[in-house]
Amino acid sequence: MSMEASAEEHDSGETNPYLQVSGLEFSYGEVKVLHGLEFQLAPQSIGCVMGRNGVGKTTFLRNLVGLESSSAGKIYIEGKNATNLEAHERACNGIGYVPQGRQIFPLLTVEENLLVAMEAAEKSDGSIPASVYETFPVLDQMRKRRGGDLSGGQQQQLAIGRALVTRPKFLVLDEPTEGIQPNVITMIGEVIRRLVDEQGMTILLVEQYVDFVRKYSDSFAVMNRGRFVAQGSVGELDASTIHKHLSV
Repeated sequence: MSMEASAEEHDSGETNPYLQVSGLEFSYGEVKVLHGLEFQLAPQSIGCVMGRNGVGKTTFLRNLVGLESSSAGKIYIEGKNATNLEAHERACNGIGYVPQGRQIFPLLTVEENLLVAMEAAEKSDGSIPASVYETFPVLDQMRKRRGGDLSGGQQQQLAIGRALVTRPKFLVLDEPTEGIQPNVITMIGEVIRRLVDEQGMTILLVEQYVDFVRKYSDSFAVMNRGRFVAQGSVGELDASTIHKHLSV
């Protein structure tokens, strides 16, 4: 199933958002978690969703990739309505997802982890793109090593590589720097920047490190209690916003 075209027409002189979320709501049972979210992400850019723990950031991402079904609102990707698509349909339409905690298969080898992702996305050529190993050389070196035997930083590279084998146009990452050593954090930041600048990808991530956001992101959105309370270009991420909504 493909994404249906939006009924809205945009002026040809404007750059349409790659991702547009309108009135998005979600509840776990009787508990409303997301409240009428409005959000846009420009094509070929990096956007970061920020906020304290438990405010709804991961739930927002899971709604975007189809792992949760919103109770109201619309999700448009490349101007097409993706609201009612299942997760595997969104993956086939070019959405890659790197979940929080990596969620690799610990008993499978690195190569097997990557091949499983290809099968799930219905890629038929059967070969892992060379670009994945070029992006993360350590995965090439450890093809036959089990995922559970890798370090935390190596597992995160595998989790991102697993999403990249599907050749996504839109990559969604949930806290990719969590629990990782500083040199790998820098490497991941440089990788996602190159994916945008060299491959034209659009990237959205949940991220807690303000310095990382300022260095690698183009835009930000701060969430609190299931609502976006501040949004803008990364240059607008000022000290008062950080103190009010992000400081512990």
